[in-house]
Order: sequence, then structure tokens, then C-alpha cells
Amino acid sequence: MLPETIADALLPWYALNARELPWRRDVTPYRVWVSEIMLQQTRIEAARDYFRRFTDALPTLYDLAAADEETVLKLWEGLGYYSRARNLRRAARLVVEQYGGELPADAAALRSLPGIGDYTAGAIASLAFGLPEPAVDGNVLRVCARLSRCDESVGDPAVKRAFREELRRVYPTAPADCAAFTSAIMELGETVCAPGTPDCAACPLTALCAAYKAGTPSDYPVMPGKKPRRVQPKTVLLLTHDGRAALRKRPARGLLAGMWELPNADGVLTADEVTALVSSWGCEPVEAVPCGDAVHIFTHLEWHMTGWRVACGREAAGFVWADETDRREKYAVPSAFRFYRGLL
Repeated sequence: MLPETIADALLPWYALNARELPWRRDVTPYRVWVSEIMLQQTRIEAARDYFRRFTDALPTLYDLAAADEETVLKLWEGLGYYSRARNLRRAARLVVEQYGGELPADAAALRSLPGIGDYTAGAIASLAFGLPEPAVDGNVLRVCARLSRCDESVGDPAVKRAFREELRRVYPTAPADCAAFTSAIMELGETVCAPGTPDCAACPLTALCAAYKAGTPSDYPVMPGKKPRRVQPKTVLLLTHDGRAALRKRPARGLLAGMWELPNADGVLTADEVTALVSSWGCEPVEAVPCGDAVHIFTHLEWHMTGWRVACGREAAGFVWADETDRREKYAVPSAFRFYRGLL
């Protein structure tokens, strides 16, 4: 059980300690929504500049709905998990069609939109509309697990559901306090009740915290076991001709679906295999030179990459041959290829 007086202790602390974040200024449902989608799988510091760039280019939900997919993906370039950007655009179009361009002030209606689950629906409902709707992410789970000294794994969906209902019970009633409480418990988990060893001396909830009283806050939360990531060797090819480099689009389904990429192949290819492959594409390879190794880590997969720079005698069909300006401004290439893009 969570203590009923959490809000009484947490709200004054938050009023004094809230960080200055771009999405906390000029709060609108649209800006809250964009920020919460960005903050899924992305650290706050990394999201700041992306949020500013995205909302400067697409300041309203109508702007997002009207934007083409390539524009949205280019604004998202480097954030990863690109399905988030596609779902944002899809959902914006549905909101224009079904709700007159205004996000609904109802958690259930929000959950019906692409890319919005329980957490994001709760965050929008609470932060933008002042509703007593919990937004339970990893930071909030950690705070709740320590407060209640929960011995069950926070990876269990039933545990998350139980904490969501417990939080609903302790929410304040005033709309402004609901929004502040949601922000405050997230803030506490981000800055004080952090993973590993929490800063209990700075915490406003120590008098209410069962794990602190037991002297074991670092033992919580109980985490689920992690599965090892699968390693996939790849060979990345920097195909160049007359100052332009070859790009191609990935399949519409699967990892990095529909994104632009540097040509590549599974496995570690030899120089002869690289030359044969590029020849089969019709690029007439003139010279192939190794250009370094790189690793990119996805959630369940690691790409271990070997690179080759290949000067080509012609620009073969099947690729887009883009100069530096187009690569920078037009084509969204995932950060998995960042090391090799820097060599072009």
C-alpha cells in the first residue's frame, strides 16, 4: 500500500525543485503528447533539442497532421524507435478527423490512438488536462516499489496495474495539483530516487518510505531478468560516385522499417565478396577500402558492423545517390549508421 499523504510531502518539494524543461513551458496537450512520445526510450537531456526542433517546425497538431512522412522522420532522425514518429503522424491525422484537431481529455479515448498506451494516456490526461490519471513509467515504478517495499518484480504487468490503482487512490483533487503530482513523482524518480543508490538525504518522502526505514532502498525495485541480446554481424558499404553516396530504403516492415540506410549485407564480407556484391548491383566498383568497425545496440539486438568505402564507376539504379546537402537535410538515416555517415 502506498501512503495516502504522498502528495502533501511531494508537491511542496516539486514547487522548489522542478527542473526547467522546454515542454513544461507553454503547456498544451499537443506539446505534452510530443514530449511524452519522445521521452519513451530517450533520456531527457537528449530529447530537449529534438523537442525544440520538432515543435518549431511543426508547432501545432494540424501542422503535424499535414506534414509528409519524410519530413516527420527527418525531424526525428537520431532519436531512434522511428515507429514513434510514424504513430505520432498517424494519430494526429485521426485526431483531426475524429476530434476536430483537439486531443480528447479522456484517457480511454487517448489510448485508442496509435502509439498511445496506458502510460502516455495517463501523462497527457494528467499533465495537459489536470485529471487524476497516473502515468506509471520505470521512474514511477521505482519510487512506488521503494515506498511500499514491494518484493515482486516490477516487470510483472500485474504489479504495474496495482501501482496504477494505488496512485489513483492518493491523487490530489485539484486539476493543477493533479498535473503537478504526476510531474513531481516522475521528477523524484529521475533526480533523487534514482536507480542503484538513491539520494535519500534529499528525498521529501523518507518519512513515508518503507525501504528507507528498513535500510534497504538499494534493494528495490526487484527487476526482471534480462535476456542476452542477439549479435548480428553486418558489412556496411559506403558507395560513392562524383561526390554523391548511395542510399536505399529499408523494407516497409521490420527493424527500422521504411528508413533510408547505407547499403549493407549480413555477415562479414571479404574484399572480394564486397567487390562481387557491388558489381552485382551494377555500380562498377573501382576501389574498395576498409573504413572501420562500429557497434550499434538495439533493445534485443546488436549490430557488429564492418565498413568498406567503395568508389564506383557509375550510379546504378535501385539507389538514391545523394550529395552532402541532401543527406543532411532530406533523407532520414538512422543513428545505427552514424559512424559511417561521418566518413562520407
